[in-house]
Amino acid sequence: MTTGTKNGTVRLQHDAMHYIRFGRGQKVLVMLPGLGDGLTTVKGTALPMAFMYRAYARDYTVYMFSRRNHLPEGYSTRDMARDLAEAMDALGIEKADLVGVSMGGMISQHFAVDYPEKVGKLVLVVTSSSPNPLLTESVNEWVGHAQRGDHTAFMDSNVRRMYSDAYYRKNKWLVPIMGRLTKPRSYERFFIQADACLTHDASDRLAQITAPTLVIGGEQDHVLGAAPSREIADAIPDAKLKMYANQGHALYEEAKDFNQVVLDFLRSP
Repeated sequence: MTTGTKNGTVRLQHDAMHYIRFGRGQKVLVMLPGLGDGLTTVKGTALPMAFMYRAYARDYTVYMFSRRNHLPEGYSTRDMARDLAEAMDALGIEKADLVGVSMGGMISQHFAVDYPEKVGKLVLVVTSSSPNPLLTESVNEWVGHAQRGDHTAFMDSNVRRMYSDAYYRKNKWLVPIMGRLTKPRSYERFFIQADACLTHDASDRLAQITAPTLVIGGEQDHVLGAAPSREIADAIPDAKLKMYANQGHALYEEAKDFNQVVLDFLRSP
């Protein structure tokens, strides 16, 4: 499980970026997290992430990248894709399979178009090609709580929208504790990434994606809904679609077969 585990920082031309690495497979898998990176980067998380995604460690050397350390106002998901390409070059990663979750999927859409030579297979999980009304409502709700400094309300909204109703009912007693323990010193990084979500638009570029693609969505997604996954799958040539009938936005944590579904696709001819 801990084979090849590393917490690292890669130097970019004008900045730096935190990343983690685990596994010793011959192939490379890059995973991009969602908007939660605006609150907590991947720094120091190599061991728990290696455990959560241990199923990939035999086939792959897995990298998970945060956004760069200093994000200017107006920084876009396409800018973040450019940073990822620079980080991969700096680490000597010529080509990788790519799994993008939520906002990470937004970045992955631009990356697959702008750097097709760097992408083997592409997996887009609970993501959207542009903000719909539900996604806009969700992000603005989180931004509002953050602007008021009410992190308990922020976490309650996050858990309620991200997870299944059953998970929320079972675990909502933890929300006040999470609110106290996870409040960041500053929301600045979150605000910039939230704005990037709200201005993301790759809808007219999806047809240019040439990598074999799997799109995964949840019918009970309270963050952005189920429709965006279908729209992406329809727009990307020959994309495959997997919809979970009883899962929401956090299906990558709640669906017991999620990692196997992804691996089956990545291993397929």
